[in-house]
Amino acid sequence: MIDFKRQDGFNEEWIFGPAGLLAKNWPGYEDRPQQRQMAKAVQNALKERFHLAVEAGTGVGKSFAYLIPAIEAAKQQKCRILISTYTITLQEQLINKDIPFLARLLEDCFTACLAKGRNNFICLRRLEFAVRMQQGLFDSDAAVLVHLSSWAKQSADGSLSDIGFVPPWQVWHSVMSEHGNCRGRKCPHFDKCFYWRSRRRLETADIIVANHALLFSDLLLRQEGVSILPDYRFVIIDEAHNIEHVAEEHFGLDISDRRVSFLLQGLYNQKTKRGLLANPQHSETVSLVNSCRNAADDFFKSVGRWLATDKGNGRTRPGFVADCLTEPVKKLRLALTKIANQIKDFDEQFEFLRFAGLLTAVEADLQDFLAHKNDNDIYWVESEENRRKTLMLKSAPINPAEHIKKYLLDNFESIIFTSATLCIASSCGEPGRTTPDDEGFGFFAERIGLEKFERLKLGSPFDYQRQVTMYIEPDLPEPNDKGFAEAAAEKLKKYIKLTNGRAFVLFTSYQMLDEFAGLLSDWFDENNIELLMHGSGTDRAELLRRFKSSVVRPGLPQAGSVLFGTDSFWQGVDVPGEALSNVIIVRLPFAVPTHPLVQGRIEYIKSQGHNPFFSYQLPTAVIKFKQGFGRLIRNKTDTGIVVVLDSRIIRKNYGREFLAAIEKCRVEIAWQ
Repeated sequence: MIDFKRQDGFNEEWIFGPAGLLAKNWPGYEDRPQQRQMAKAVQNALKERFHLAVEAGTGVGKSFAYLIPAIEAAKQQKCRILISTYTITLQEQLINKDIPFLARLLEDCFTACLAKGRNNFICLRRLEFAVRMQQGLFDSDAAVLVHLSSWAKQSADGSLSDIGFVPPWQVWHSVMSEHGNCRGRKCPHFDKCFYWRSRRRLETADIIVANHALLFSDLLLRQEGVSILPDYRFVIIDEAHNIEHVAEEHFGLDISDRRVSFLLQGLYNQKTKRGLLANPQHSETVSLVNSCRNAADDFFKSVGRWLATDKGNGRTRPGFVADCLTEPVKKLRLALTKIANQIKDFDEQFEFLRFAGLLTAVEADLQDFLAHKNDNDIYWVESEENRRKTLMLKSAPINPAEHIKKYLLDNFESIIFTSATLCIASSCGEPGRTTPDDEGFGFFAERIGLEKFERLKLGSPFDYQRQVTMYIEPDLPEPNDKGFAEAAAEKLKKYIKLTNGRAFVLFTSYQMLDEFAGLLSDWFDENNIELLMHGSGTDRAELLRRFKSSVVRPGLPQAGSVLFGTDSFWQGVDVPGEALSNVIIVRLPFAVPTHPLVQGRIEYIKSQGHNPFFSYQLPTAVIKFKQGFGRLIRNKTDTGIVVVLDSRIIRKNYGREFLAAIEKCRVEIAWQ
């Protein structure tokens, strides 16, 4: 067992070495010098109080390399440490596998707890109110409430992940725990409250595991004097390459017609005659709901007309459409507040105040968007085709680094940033903007506002020269050329046959994915290969489950599945073994330069006197390319091929930056 009382800390050789504690207790443990190196660096950062960025290649075992120093720091310094991840997959690995193993190894000398967002927990008070009011609130969901009530009496966790089914969102939003809709210790259910029970567990934990979204939500609330999580001294951010993207979402706006419609339906549904205002005594307020609904229809229709005639890319100017919605929303909000002040039933009062609060947020967001309140943000409109067309008003900061620095970096003495994809090749980026000791971390650091920090770059312990062959097709037309799709589809057939299916095909847009699916679907049927398509309506987790199981049709030759994936399949997907033997990158993952946010950042970078292609577009694409490449090899026995169908990787000067950024492997250029 590690002696946490030793001021010099653990000896990494004794813990991580070939005859160390982990080797003796972890089945199949391998000695990895990179892991020892990372653990020592993390230990020093937490002890000496400085920020540290670590790129740790696949197979380094970075979770143990930061968990053990984190446990030591928590015990020696008598503090709490937050570990934040981006994907559920990594979070589950930490909570269900790595941490329980270390707890057994260290004789339960520390405690760890998973932090979930408040909206993940059921509120017993609201559930009781919903059951009592179900005839007024819901149309055909009484059975769901009965099920939830029965489950809540038996559940130890009280969260969505423990239910075993997905309740309708209208129901869940009526019973979930919410900030601002809680009576705290005054609630008769306080002692049994699942959220507060979870919060008490967090208060006693040495290690808290959360996700990036919850981390930023907590950081924002702390500026207002409240918090979601108990205090923590140090932060370890795994999958740190996603921090900028999460910050974009948290410091921007997102107002959709669906958001407004969902809110109004909860107050009163015209078709079912259900909702919080279903009581006849609220008929005047129902008329305000209808007025608000009509105003929302008019407003979003005008937004849709503007978008249809806009000759740009959806980027807006202040007051780009008339504001016919804010005033009806305000009148409805004031009416709900007036009703709430007259109600003696605390539960009912809280529900009215909840809706008033949601309307306040809509009102403020609309005003901020139409006025373009923040000069440092980009504002735009986009549409999304689901079962019906959704219109969204969105904004995001041009430079999230300012917010990340203010809310995160400036508030903690030591933050550990780690990922397998933090660095770009030292030659990548705008000439003259890197320093000799940059080691490729400059782009990541600049994007998040990280100034003073130590850095450590560790390659993978896997033998990529033996395990991976990369094939490059140099004679294909460039992706924007007319004949690319048909020519590339023919090449896809060749490489998919080479591995008998068992392939990820990674696209940069749904439009291109759909085009290739149309060209190849008959061929897949003829060759008994199941085509799984991201965005086809099947849940992402279900797509992965089916891919791993490699469904085979009876009586025909065996072939593995092929999965066509977009953005989220480039990262955070772990398919070890033969099920995934082939990763095909259709085009280099440059962001669309005409997207309003990308365009705004390009303009901003130009205004600063820099070259946006080399200082932003190319590094971003290189990082994502590394992520896609990293899907193939997940352990030392994996083998397979990576195929690049974008000829620019060897025909353009910048193409070498993509090859320089990945682990060295065999490369075969398929000249005709």
